[in-house]
Order: sequence, then C-alpha cells, then structure tokens
Amino acid sequence: MITVEGKAKINLTLDVLGKRPDGYHEVAMVMQSVALHDTIEMEKTEDAIQLSISVPWLRADEGNLAWRAADLMRRTYQLDGGVRMHLTKRIPVAAGLAGGSADAAAVLRGMNELYGLGLPCRTLCDLGASLGSDIPFCLMEGTMLATGRGEILKRLEDMPLTWLVLAKPRLSVSTAWAYQNYDAQGAAVHPDNQRICEEIARGDRKAIAGLLCNVLESVTIKKYEVISRYKAMMLEQGAMASMMSGSGPTVFGLTESRERAERIAGVLRQNTDADIFVTHTTGKLTND
Repeated sequence: MITVEGKAKINLTLDVLGKRPDGYHEVAMVMQSVALHDTIEMEKTEDAIQLSISVPWLRADEGNLAWRAADLMRRTYQLDGGVRMHLTKRIPVAAGLAGGSADAAAVLRGMNELYGLGLPCRTLCDLGASLGSDIPFCLMEGTMLATGRGEILKRLEDMPLTWLVLAKPRLSVSTAWAYQNYDAQGAAVHPDNQRICEEIARGDRKAIAGLLCNVLESVTIKKYEVISRYKAMMLEQGAMASMMSGSGPTVFGLTESRERAERIAGVLRQNTDADIFVTHTTGKLTND
C-alpha cells in the first residue's frame, strides 16, 4: 500500500482572453499550490477499480476524477490488475481550489508508482490534461503561469513561503456558470501577469499581494455578496491582500506570518459559518 497526496491550488491571477473554437476559454493565470491536501491510500488488486471516500455523499465511481484517472492509466498501459483506493478529503468540494484535479493527479502518480511504470511527469501531464485542465498543474505544483485552457504551463520561481487563510462559504459555484456570465459582461480590470511574474522572481511578497487580480470575481460577487464580505473582513484584520480563487467561492487572504493568519482565521470562525483553513504556499514537486 502507498499513500499519495493531492495539494490544493489558489489563483494569484486569472484572466480570460476569449472563447476557443473547442468550447473552452483561453486563459492566462498564475497558479500557486498550497499545503492543504487530500490523501489517497492505494493498493494493487487483481482486477477492477474500487474507491471509497471519507465524504459519503461524493460519487465514488466513474463520475469521480480520481476513479477516472486510475481507469485511464489502466487502459492506456493495459495493466493486468486493478487498484483499491481510499480518499480522505480535506480540500473543500466545488470551492475553486482544484480539489478534484488534485486527487486525479495524485492517482496518476500513485498508479505510476504502484505498477512501476517509470513514466516522467510530462507524460503524466499529457494524460491528465485529457481529464481536466488543472491536472497538469496539480502534478507539477509550485508557482506556474498557465495559458491555453490552463494546461500549457511555464515554471516560475517558487513564490516565497507565505501563510494564508482560506474561507469557503456554504455554497457552490458552477465553473461553467461563471465563465458564461463573464462572456456576457467582461471585466474592467485585467491582471498584469508579466509584472507579477517579475515580482515572484524577486521574492517580493507585498508586491505580489498588490497584483492579485481575478476577472471572474465581479461575476461571482454579483450573485454571492458573501464573497465581498469575507474579503473585507480579511483586509480589516490585516491581510496583505484578499481575493477569490478560481471561479469561487473560496476567498483567500495572504498574510505576513502564521500568527496573523491564525488571528484572521479566529475572527472568521467567530463571525461566519464558512469552512476556514490556515495553510501556506508550497514549492514545485518535480524538476519537470
């Protein structure tokens, strides 16, 4: 038996450049892995894929990305056995934190190890991209500029270790809904990806914090005012910056220290019904 981890991600920037002929959106965004993670225990079986999950209401069949990742490896490499998996969820579901993609990435790594395939990360990324746009990033982790539909990755310098607070409201946001509504309204302000990449290379946390920008925020905030309220609370309590991750609804606040992050988390726990997490940024997992 082996245990693999799938880390959550946040978006430091997210820009939508237009609709593609294949129906996806062309994006340009800086993505950052964080220490909050799910774990998956995996062991070989003679046949079939078996998945159990600590969250009983989540699908544990072909509707789950982790199951589909195991099935993809089995079919692609004609493996003569199966796998039994138990997924312990910590990353909130439908939160804009790539929890499902993180699980799929972990399973791809795990199947590679269990069956001794010796596949390089780039091969796993190509496989993962067929299941979901965030999976290649979740395989590589660290700090990356993502373009295309999110699967074309450019390695950046690791962001300096930064503590942050995550607040997940008690609601879910459809990614498809967010992009459809963005198509209708657009955004007045777009991220400066070149400049934030330069500040990441310099290791300037405050400058990075000042350049956070997500064009989907205005779409989601119009429908869910609570996101704006959580952002304001984090800033009032001393966060360097606060923003929604992905299509939402999770809000994160970057802080100068773990102590500050814990204090902000305490205030949020007392004054909201959100799921609150304190975590930190992490570096790259592979040498590409």
